[in-house]
Amino acid sequence: MASIFTKIAQGEIPAYKVAENENFLAFLDISPVAKGHTLVIPKKEVDYLFDLNDELYSGLQLFAKKVAVGLKKAIPCSKVGVLVLGLEVPHAHIHLIPMQNEADVLNFSKKLKLNQKEFEEIKDKISKEI
Repeated sequence: MASIFTKIAQGEIPAYKVAENENFLAFLDISPVAKGHTLVIPKKEVDYLFDLNDELYSGLQLFAKKVAVGLKKAIPCSKVGVLVLGLEVPHAHIHLIPMQNEADVLNFSKKLKLNQKEFEEIKDKISKEI
């Protein structure tokens, strides 16, 4: 059974996509810890980041870097934090989180509630900078 991220990558489930190419996809987290919280995935479903082959792994990191640069331009922040977490979705992914301090990234229990208009505005802002 395909993961929810695979279904997003295949267009079966809608998402606020900020960047995409043949192998990778970046989209807004629907339960963000900060405005602009973005997930970056390989389109190929692999459960664990370190099980990716070297080419896919390095490609994912370079794609995430491109997204993070655009994210920092679009969302006012000190830096973009990078986390690899996620036991709940069996699909390798990277969290990119705009932050002012480390607590902004480390507290995954505080989730923002954004409406569709807010998600669309954030998506457009980030996409424009990538």
